[in-house]
Amino acid sequence: MSSFLSEHVLVLNRLWQAVNVCSVRRALTLLFEGHAQVVFNTIDGNFQTYNFNEWRDFSRQEPHAESIGTISFRIRVPRVILLLMFDRLPKKEVKFTRHNIFERDKNTCQYCGRAFDRKDLNLDHVIPRDRGGPTTWENIVCSCVTCNTLKANRTPQEARMHLIRKPKRPKWRPFVQVNLGLACHDSWKHFLDLAYWNVELGEELA
Repeated sequence: MSSFLSEHVLVLNRLWQAVNVCSVRRALTLLFEGHAQVVFNTIDGNFQTYNFNEWRDFSRQEPHAESIGTISFRIRVPRVILLLMFDRLPKKEVKFTRHNIFERDKNTCQYCGRAFDRKDLNLDHVIPRDRGGPTTWENIVCSCVTCNTLKANRTPQEARMHLIRKPKRPKWRPFVQVNLGLACHDSWKHFLDLAYWNVELGEELA
């Protein structure tokens, strides 16, 4: 019974967009506090919403194996909830890490354009650090050992080298993309399909 409490529930904002995943325990808390409603796909394919009392009554009328017992009643495990006050798509910035720089640059030297194993790539400051070059998305690129040695402590212009693309910060991404690797309940499919088709595409793979 308690094992259901740690399972995953898909969270929609009040525009019915998938924005997050939470535990059943958290979903029931939001439901009880009046911050969310359960979204249930009926037999005829329509989506019905239930507040806490309505969901409790529905659980009594339509018993299900996926239910959690309390002292006085049993309640079905919700699989999708709708937040009543939240209408934004939360954003999560791609972390500035070595891994994500390699992902952004596709494991490709940004000077010669050749792809390498990561162990054969360095991270190069386009404007050298001792010239005031910052350690930021816009000034760090992947570089092979040969190009890194050739460039040395110079700017690309001084070394007569050219970047194959201008480095930039990856775009912000909807938070739900982080969670798509989770085992998805069948009832999520409709909303995740919408998330897939409506997400803004970026060049980065991070």
